[in-house]
Amino acid sequence: MRTLLPLCCAALAACSSLSESDCRAANWYALGERDALLGQRPQIERYAADCGRYAVTPAEPEYMAGWGIGYSEWNRRVSGSRM
Repeated sequence: MRTLLPLCCAALAACSSLSESDCRAANWYALGERDALLGQRPQIERYAADCGRYAVTPAEPEYMAGWGIGYSEWNRRVSGSRM
């Protein structure tokens, strides 16, 4: 059950797209961190495609900085659960 919830969240997040208001108000750092904590690869290209429809360019450096921190935490959790 513990592993099912993150998988469901990841699947739902992978299917969703960003609206214009989401794109314009996005906290790219937090979004990157959330994606990594869900165990996802960086989604910046998908966000660029979603937001490009509204002439909004995601802040890739901020997103990747958040993703890096989130990935470190996710990796620590996954490694810790194997012990």
